[in-house]
Amino acid sequence: MKVRLPEKLLEKIIEAGRRVFPEEACGLIGGTDKNGVREIKEIFVLENIDHSNEHFSMNPKDQLNAVKEMRKKGIIPLGNFHSHPESPSRPSEEDKRLAYDKNASYMILSLMEKDNPVINSFHIENNNSEKEELEIF
Repeated sequence: MKVRLPEKLLEKIIEAGRRVFPEEACGLIGGTDKNGVREIKEIFVLENIDHSNEHFSMNPKDQLNAVKEMRKKGIIPLGNFHSHPESPSRPSEEDKRLAYDKNASYMILSLMEKDNPVINSFHIENNNSEKEELEIF
């Protein structure tokens, strides 16, 4: 799977992560999925109701509102993103265990090196993760 992320939306994810640091930021990603290429059109930053630096939970009502907004804009849910304030851009064991949607892209932003944020996208299925091709444009 190839995922295309506009630079301006990457900046939105980074800004969300920095704003709630040292907590994890989280949200949904929406866009199009055609011929094995996912193009992210919008980022929906949601509150981490756990207010934790080790895990996140999104408010179900906020998630529903984000999905309704996607439908209005003619885009589909593609997955989610969250930040790792103090660890690398790869799924933790908890991330893998809680990845219920095998069709989703899971984007993880590492803010371990504050001046050098790193983002990757993953396909997670049956507790296994595989890095997706991520193109920033």
